[in-house]
Amino acid sequence: MNDNLHEDERAPSRSAKKRVAKSVEDLAVRLAELGGADFKRLPLDGELRRELEAVRSIKAHGAHKRQIKHLAGLLRRNDENREAAEEYLAALDLGQHHDAERFHLLEELRERLCDPVRCEAALEEIRLTLPDLDEARVRRLAEMVQRNSDKQAFRELFRMLKAGKS
Repeated sequence: MNDNLHEDERAPSRSAKKRVAKSVEDLAVRLAELGGADFKRLPLDGELRRELEAVRSIKAHGAHKRQIKHLAGLLRRNDENREAAEEYLAALDLGQHHDAERFHLLEELRERLCDPVRCEAALEEIRLTLPDLDEARVRRLAEMVQRNSDKQAFRELFRMLKAGKS
């Protein structure tokens, strides 16, 4: 009975500690691999930022790996910065997901415009969702693709949809 009362108070198992350490190390790797603009917006301060810059500048494999482990140790000791970095990466992932989803929706709309059977319904959707788009030009480009399989018109149609879709 005494074991049941203190079950929640037990120290984490060795395997659980290793999983946590590995996840923080993976976080350090992702932070080190961020692109320039994303790295500049990263909400880390002082020592962690300097260490991350050091990791990014090291090219030798062994030294890079050691520096990643050092950075992971710093992240494990600083919960506030680790959580801020995790939230930042989650927001980046979500933004990339939305961009990919938007891209696929635009591709699907272009495909419907290029299909003679579904073109009118797609044009109606454009009238409702993108009223500022030049409907006559979209129709002309769609007809060029339908008649001649014009690849240039196909690409231009996508560029117009992308510029007009917010």
